[in-house]
Amino acid sequence: MSETTPVDFWFDPICPWAWMTSRWIMEVERVRPIEATWHVMSLSYLNAERDLGEEYNRLMAGSWGPVRVVTAAKELHGQEWVKPLYDALGTRFHPGHERDRGKVIAAALDEVGLPASLAAYADTDEFDAALKQSHHAGMDQVGTEVGTPVIAVEGYAFFGPVMSPAPKGDEAGRVWDGVRALASYDGFFELKRTRTREPMFD
Repeated sequence: MSETTPVDFWFDPICPWAWMTSRWIMEVERVRPIEATWHVMSLSYLNAERDLGEEYNRLMAGSWGPVRVVTAAKELHGQEWVKPLYDALGTRFHPGHERDRGKVIAAALDEVGLPASLAAYADTDEFDAALKQSHHAGMDQVGTEVGTPVIAVEGYAFFGPVMSPAPKGDEAGRVWDGVRALASYDGFFELKRTRTREPMFD
């Protein structure tokens, strides 16, 4: 059997595009010898000093809660809770289209079996130092001109890929092979085309 390749994946629970890419990476794990470790970054922290318009600034100001709760779960209960909690939050936010973040956090904690008291960390900066450390571990590899997701593998990192819908099965593996080959070239920086569809969760 091929040796398993570790992959690091940075996400913000509120980002639908990171969610799409995370579902792809889960498919890749089924068809290629990789194993992902999941880490938080924060779009609110990334954009804190930027004026991106009133509506987006308001969105960012209200988006600290979910990523703070994931961070608290990791710090208090262990790394193994990051992915299950992300799955529970993301399923409600994205395919579930739920917008009440307090209700989503409470339901997600209940689903995975974590203490309901963790919800209180949505409104405190107690673990923001750990959150920022995780954020920089990913974002410092790719720079500040991108967002989430960020993927790191075998010494190189990249933003994205942004895709909709997420490839499945053998196609997921073929896309991984191509992305990995391109991103591993030191002189590669950008490949992009205009998005023509919204995230397709089904």
